[in-house]
Formats: sequence, structure tokens, C-alpha cells
Amino acid sequence: MSHQFFFSPHIIGSLPVPSTGFDVVQDIAEPRLRLYVTSRGVKTFFTRKRVRGRDVRIIIGRYPETSVEDARHAVSEKIAESAAPIKVRRNRIVFDRLFAAYLSRKVNRAEESLIKLKRATLRHWAPLMSREVMDITADDLAVVHKKVAETAGIATANRMLEILKSMFKFAIEQGHITKNPTAGLEKFTENRRNRDLTNEEFSRLMNAIKKEKNYVLRAAFLMLVFGFAPKSAIFAMRWRDFDFNSDTWLDRPLSDPAVVLLRNIPQSGTWVFPSRGRHLTDPRKAWAGLVRSAGLKDVQMNDIYKHLSRSLVWSADREQLRENMNKVLENLH
Repeated sequence: MSHQFFFSPHIIGSLPVPSTGFDVVQDIAEPRLRLYVTSRGVKTFFTRKRVRGRDVRIIIGRYPETSVEDARHAVSEKIAESAAPIKVRRNRIVFDRLFAAYLSRKVNRAEESLIKLKRATLRHWAPLMSREVMDITADDLAVVHKKVAETAGIATANRMLEILKSMFKFAIEQGHITKNPTAGLEKFTENRRNRDLTNEEFSRLMNAIKKEKNYVLRAAFLMLVFGFAPKSAIFAMRWRDFDFNSDTWLDRPLSDPAVVLLRNIPQSGTWVFPSRGRHLTDPRKAWAGLVRSAGLKDVQMNDIYKHLSRSLVWSADREQLRENMNKVLENLH
């Protein structure tokens, strides 16, 4: 708690200087007025105000350059200024520059996740990138939102909309716009997907995978079957995470077919399944063609993991789990 007394030049001039940090004192005549006293002897008038949900400290001026009376009179004016709407000061910013600023100041992601986000935004928000932010309307964003749903699915559209809303909120905070054009946009209703592969469908899918001409894709899709893990984990496999002395991956056992497959892949570079200087991420076009060639519909890569997981008996014992994995794979034939 700050010490309270009637501010006067005599008392302020004789205030003790703290050995470290700073002390805060409060004026009785104007309780909203306070004074910092730092360990260097600097004394600064300030006030506090809750602005747009945040507690803000508003500097008034240093003592003695700012007198006690001037500081008291300035309190109301400073509080009113802080509560006023943010003025638009950089209204001609282009969307792609706003996005870059938003990423640097508001987004905290791992490098790989950040690269994936940038790639997605460039693909889905291409019509907006060269537009000036002030000229983008709710109708423009509604068209983009609908297009993303049509081309990438409702779930992706809803995630991209969340980012858009956050971006335009950031634009308001920075004074580029005064109203958020995403305010009236709603997420699409997501129907929970339920696709169970039959054994016959799984057999057709395996035959199609084995016919894939691209070696990296064929190996990656086969590892979706042999690896008993989601696609994000499989595609991001690193050679350093394997121990072929114990046939483990990140200290979990590998099935026998997985070991055979991995031993036949050249160990060059960091990633087991490289693509464009990094690891494979989401080869959805190749997968869609493979599914069509198998005569199937609405089959996603992670449906393989779900299908096998339902048959796998999980065990804390590494060798028992490896045996259970092998049994599941044997039953596919």
C-alpha cells in the first residue's frame, strides 16, 4: 500500500530515497494522484485508470518540473484522454503488413507451426493480402470465410476465422481501424465426423498405397499403418529419435513391419520423410488421388490410426505392446 499525505513541496522534497526499486506515495487532496520515488531520487507524478479492461499507469510529469498543483489539475484530463477512443493514425496499412505485425507481436508458436500458419494464410487469404485494411468490409470477409469452408473444410474455416477476429482486434488496438469487420461473422456448424473403415476397405487402401509411385509418399503412407500414431507424429519423424538397437521410436516400441520399412529408407538428413527442405506435412492431394484409386470416399489419413487403435491392446510392457502391434497387422492380411 502507498503512504498517504498532503502533497506539498516541502514534504516531497524531503522524502527518503529507497535503497532499491521505488516507493509510491499518494496525495490526500487528490487521491487519484500518486508519486514514484526511485532509488536514483527521481520523483514522478502518475495516476491509474482501468482502460479497456486493463489497469493503466498514466504518467503526468516529473517533480519539480511539474508542480504539485499542476499535477492535481492534470489528473482528470489525463484520465479522460486515456479513456477516449483510439484515434486512427496509420489507416493506410496493407493487410499483409498487418498480418506480419500481428505474427511478431501476438503469436507465440514454434517455428514449424508458424511456417504452417503462414502457408495456410497465404493460401486462404490471398484475395486480402494486397488490400488496405480500412477498405476491407464484413462482406469481403464473409466471402473469404465461405471460400475456405468450400476448399479446405468447415473446421479449417472456423480456425481461420478465429485468427481473423484476433487480427482485426489487434488492428483496432494499433489504431488502424475503429470497428472490427469480423464482429458479425459466425462460425459454421461442425458436424462431428464418424468414418469407420471396414477390413475390406482397409485392404483396398493398402493395395493403393503400395502402388503409389512417389517413394517418400509411399513410405510415409505405409508408416501410417505400421507406426500406430497420428499423421502429424509420423510425418515429423526424425532419425535421431530412433534406437535401432532396441527397435524403438521415442522410447516406444516399433512393430516389425515398421522396422523393416525404416531400415530400407536412406538415412540422409534430419527427417525420415523430407519435403522441400523440411518434413512432410499434409500431402492431401496425393492422398485424395490414392483414395479415389482405391474406390473409396471420405477417408482421411488419421482414419488409419483410428482403425488400428480400436484393435490394439495397449500395454505398459514394451515387448508386449510390440507383440500386440504385430498381431493387429497380421490380422489385416
